Amino acid sequence: STGRVLVDDVEILNPGPDRGMVFQQYSLLPWKTVLDNIAFGPRLAGHSAAECNSIARTFLAMIGLSKMERRFPGELSGGMQQRVGIARALANYPSVLLMDEPFGALDAQTRLMMQESLLDIWSEFGTTVLFVTHDVDEAIFLADRILIMSASPGTVIADLKVNLERPRSQEMATSEPFVSLKRECLRYIRSESMKAFEQRECE
Repeated sequence: STGRVLVDDVEILNPGPDRGMVFQQYSLLPWKTVLDNIAFGPRLAGHSAAECNSIARTFLAMIGLSKMERRFPGELSGGMQQRVGIARALANYPSVLLMDEPFGALDAQTRLMMQESLLDIWSEFGTTVLFVTHDVDEAIFLADRILIMSASPGTVIADLKVNLERPRSQEMATSEPFVSLKRECLRYIRSESMKAFEQRECE
């Protein structure tokens, strides 16, 4: 595949501190404490140890894990680890946060809680978030805009605006605007799935 990625009309060629990344499998450093994991980015950016710890503790408080700062990742639940991953990504105050199916490995209850936590964080910082998910309800609940991708090769087949008021709550999932948009999303997805199935049958 080919193409370019532009942020504020500047082509992106390498990783940078203006872009944070949250992966599905947490990707925390297992030999570092929760506090040190979050402070890792600011330390690389040249902040003093005191500044790094102050930044890390600010984000720990925001994700509700202040009492866990001396724990190691292996001592935390999956939901806690992902909250630390989000805090670590935000500790450099990026202008864009990239999230690659960050809640995909979580159980349903924790996933809903993490969605609400992400919205709280977003409302406080206003960071642009590019969120990859296979969950239609999750996409509608979180997003202002949904891009639906085709199967290989990946192209955008739909660009849908989410006209739901903020702040949002999980109760919106039964509202008519939510259900209507979900129906539209599924129509595109089913159509694309049928095309992909027929293509495989012909091979």
